[in-house]
Amino acid sequence: MPRASRPITVTLGDLQQGVKTRVKSGAYASASEVVRAGLRALDREEAAVNDWLRQRVDESLADPRPNVSADKVFKRLRAHHAGRAKARRNEKV
Repeated sequence: MPRASRPITVTLGDLQQGVKTRVKSGAYASASEVVRAGLRALDREEAAVNDWLRQRVDESLADPRPNVSADKVFKRLRAHHAGRAKARRNEKV
């Protein structure tokens, strides 16, 4: 029966010690198991971030307040940042 996947080479650098520690503790049987668990955790994290972003977008689209034009938004941002820069300059004096 052929293998379902092919071996790959991965350079872990400083993370190698964490892999060794996990295998030595008995929590994982091999470095491959540690890496697979890490990828599953990354998949869960990315799914959670995507769900959170999707929820924020849905909330934004459902917001009954009128839209603000990009020109007004950037004008407010420039004024805000200019005020912060001025405050920092005044703090240094």
